[in-house]
Amino acid sequence: MGFSVDLRRCQVLGLVGSGFLAAGGETAGALPVRELLAPASARAALGLVGVYFGVVLLIAAWALLGRVIRGPEPPTPRALLVVLGVWAVPLLLAPPLFSRDVYSYLAQGAMVDAHMDVYTHGPARLGGPLADEVAPVWQHTATPYGPAFLAVASALSGLTRGEVPAGLFGMRVVAVLGVALMAAALPRLARHSGADPAAALWLGALNPLVLLHLVAGAHNDAIMLGLLGIGLVAALGRRPVLGTVLVTLAALVKVPALLGLAAVVALQVRAERGLLKATVTTAAAALATTVAATAVAGTGYGWISALKTPISPHNWSPTSVLGRATGSLLEDLGSDLAPLALPAWHALGLVVTVVVILAIWLRRPRLSPVYALGLSLATVAVLGPAIRPWYALWGLFLIAAAAPSTSVRHRVAAVTGVLALGVLPSGSPPDLEQLVLAVSGGVLAVVVLWQAHQTSNAPVLERTA
Repeated sequence: MGFSVDLRRCQVLGLVGSGFLAAGGETAGALPVRELLAPASARAALGLVGVYFGVVLLIAAWALLGRVIRGPEPPTPRALLVVLGVWAVPLLLAPPLFSRDVYSYLAQGAMVDAHMDVYTHGPARLGGPLADEVAPVWQHTATPYGPAFLAVASALSGLTRGEVPAGLFGMRVVAVLGVALMAAALPRLARHSGADPAAALWLGALNPLVLLHLVAGAHNDAIMLGLLGIGLVAALGRRPVLGTVLVTLAALVKVPALLGLAAVVALQVRAERGLLKATVTTAAAALATTVAATAVAGTGYGWISALKTPISPHNWSPTSVLGRATGSLLEDLGSDLAPLALPAWHALGLVVTVVVILAIWLRRPRLSPVYALGLSLATVAVLGPAIRPWYALWGLFLIAAAAPSTSVRHRVAAVTGVLALGVLPSGSPPDLEQLVLAVSGGVLAVVVLWQAHQTSNAPVLERTA
């Protein structure tokens, strides 16, 4: 007999996992610089073990919930939203986890509020305690974010008067609102695509990556995906202009969402509007939205030239790894071409990305526009010059809503489980000692889960004997 699971058990197990995450983050998270502990300290080590103990419990709860959804009495979408809320609650007041990007958001908002050009200068120009919280690699780096997000960050800066704790909470509230929009859009997109709304919510909203990086990490990808999702819902509801406005605002948070305009056009064509008319209408609405949002934010159009910001020598991605390896090989051979290796691989990645996306959309008559968009965003994330675990959510969110088969969801879920373990709670690169502590926390969680499994089966085995 297998481990007996139901919705209640999954809810409690996930709550315990997120509780350990939040508690461990108090000493091992991406804390303000004045509160940072030495990684070798006993409290930081215990926190790191606790965080990874919680991560593994949360992944287990999510995987078991997937079994419940595939069972004879699957939960309703409303019940799953309750589970999502319960799992997220401990993370709402926790310190930032798995990244220090939220401090960059706050500094950039303060710069806009102070009428500094964030597309020319990095947070170091702001100076002061808030700028000190930004990771060193981004201190002198211009922002790649669009005017829609910067307007939100600037407004938040004005409300919180530059106070770090209030700013962190405010930015997390913004991220949670984005997750709420994602959760609202998923069932509607799933029904349109002929998919199970409960399965879509499980993979696209209750996903550990959403909780770890959008809620706990407060990444602005949450707002991008939330606006993109409800924009597609509006387009499905035969409101293409509203859909275009919302998708364009998503792209004015982070530019990958711009691909969503192709889906808006495709949905209009499916609704028997002519391709030319749909394209012109969408382009006009997108242009008007861009002009209006930029005027409101007062940031100008420098974000177009700042799109290269995520590219740094320390970023990991397939093309970056190949570029660095090729450069090292050329250096060993004494070639003068070594400095060109990394840019060449990044350029090749861009070309391949364009080719793959074109191939996806040329197959579109056999694919739903929502699924084609999900595959396109996944391609951008994988082949771009930089990749981070939360970038996987760009494509995963829409693949969850429109995947044509259960096997696709299973493969995506397996990737999720791996990526959820890929970053330390402090957001810093790991050393050997930290890796050992993280693995220890995960192994401890596996032992506890195995013991629970054995205890659950023991009465059955005794009766059988």
